[in-house]
Amino acid sequence: MFETNEPTLEELLRDVSTGKIQLPDFQRQWVWDDVHIRELIASVAKSFPIGAVMLLSTEGDGVRFKPRPVEGVRLTQKKHPKLLILDGQQRLTSLYLAMVDQEPVRTQNDKKQALKRYYYLDIEKALLGDDMIDAIIGVPDDRMVKSDFARKVDLDLSKPEYEYEHGYFPVNILFNGELRLKWRNGYNAYFKYDPDKMRVMDAFESTIWLPLQKYKLPVIELLEDTTKDAVCTVFEKVNTGGVPLTVFELLTATFAADDFELRKDWEQRRHGPRTGGCLDESPVLKDFDSTDFLTAITLLTSYTDHKAGSSKSVSCKRKDVLDLKLHDYRKYSDSISEGLVRAARFLSREKVFDSRDLPYKTQLIPLSVICAVLGDRFESDPIHRKLARWYWSGVFGELYGGANETRYALDVPDVLDWIAGGNEPRTVSAASFSPTRLVTLQSRLSAAYKGLMAKLMQTGSNDFISGESIEVHTFFDQAVDIHHIFPRAYCEKAGIDSRRCDSVINKAPLSSRTNRKLSGHAPSVYIESIERNEQIDPEHLDAHLATHQIDPALLRQNDFEQFFRDRARKLLDIIESAMGKTVSGRDSDETVEAFGGTVSA
Repeated sequence: MFETNEPTLEELLRDVSTGKIQLPDFQRQWVWDDVHIRELIASVAKSFPIGAVMLLSTEGDGVRFKPRPVEGVRLTQKKHPKLLILDGQQRLTSLYLAMVDQEPVRTQNDKKQALKRYYYLDIEKALLGDDMIDAIIGVPDDRMVKSDFARKVDLDLSKPEYEYEHGYFPVNILFNGELRLKWRNGYNAYFKYDPDKMRVMDAFESTIWLPLQKYKLPVIELLEDTTKDAVCTVFEKVNTGGVPLTVFELLTATFAADDFELRKDWEQRRHGPRTGGCLDESPVLKDFDSTDFLTAITLLTSYTDHKAGSSKSVSCKRKDVLDLKLHDYRKYSDSISEGLVRAARFLSREKVFDSRDLPYKTQLIPLSVICAVLGDRFESDPIHRKLARWYWSGVFGELYGGANETRYALDVPDVLDWIAGGNEPRTVSAASFSPTRLVTLQSRLSAAYKGLMAKLMQTGSNDFISGESIEVHTFFDQAVDIHHIFPRAYCEKAGIDSRRCDSVINKAPLSSRTNRKLSGHAPSVYIESIERNEQIDPEHLDAHLATHQIDPALLRQNDFEQFFRDRARKLLDIIESAMGKTVSGRDSDETVEAFGGTVSA
């Protein structure tokens, strides 16, 4: 619910100065530059509209946010505001600083260089009424405009007498009756009550000052029953800053009203120092952000409440996250932190070591909740196998690429019930993989592509030269990356379709040193070079190649077509094993057309 009204600008700025109107703590800092401020003053001076302001009532038992005064407002004691600014912060702050505050405005130029400015109206130009922006000037905090590397003073307004002489009226006394009257009296006295000068000031007051006293701003006031979800939506839709507001920022301001520093708590969990370690110690958790963390806590809270008999279904949509209570955050935040650490251990066993190679960051949310509930039981082999099957079904079924909150809410109870002896989770039963998808998996941006590389490392993927299995230490220390088996340069010369060349079927995790040995040569050439230069006998090299699901004989013969079908068949076997179900369509017409034959097991 909302209501509208039209207070005068003077009334609004007075309420800002007294703290009756403040900012919610989630609002970002004031950032307007000198040009924008002068343009805004000019618009107001010409009585042009500058848009509506949206405020949120703080009365009643509705939404509570930690407030803070508008930039420049200095309250002698803490005051609870009646209204919070949702839209109009930049305009109201700029007008308050320029037209009310007696300190210089701390702003910046178009090159982001810091400035301190007092603003003045050139009385003569303002009365001409042509382009009001030309009548507004900003001067440094010493009130002197200088040139020639500050050696020459072009305009000196450092004393009231100089202001009178040059005809510049201070903008920051327009709404201060006492100071304005003092300035007017000083002006008259300076010119010894010259009738012509007095008429100039009369014209200035009637043309500029009087309309300013009557200038009104349309205000939309959201009433106290407005929900946090509505506040978030409204802020994102109407806020002129154009920067989306996150639920983390909203909850930070909400929890701050109860003297809890959410951002500080998150930073300690993210970066440390913290008892029991921090999330940064696990590279795979690098991109897990503050909103993900709140979503996981909300999901655990909802699941726990549901298990305890709550009539509400398990849910973690944005509305639910915004409704998260501080006592629930305190209760479950450590559990989710521990669940994330366990999730990282689980992923390392599955050969997913780094956030760059994590198939779905989003799947970490339900995984962390499941691991939090399981505790140390997640290390049990039967439980780990079920957890792995669910995880890889999500990856190879590519089920976490869209809106995921509903799937989170299904997966947590489904997987935990399954582990307890219940039915197979819906994610496991719904997951499927088409054989022809292998051809189109060409970029590491794809979750299934990343998943296959991880599974290949899990089955061995010994380095061609060293024969070392790719574990954590070699993954990071030896610069392991994904490289072509039949090099791209060779494929181009041989006329091999680029889609097949760049397919995951023709990719393998290899050290950078080994990849340099491959260069752009035919497989038979680089194999011979490795055997000769690295003194590896053919039998051992063939064994290394086999750990990548590569038939060494086909590689030695440069038989790309047979290699392509044979390795596709083996990769599909790996996917079947990971998902615990048959990949259908291996001998379909579509598959035969894509691979030049069947890829049946």
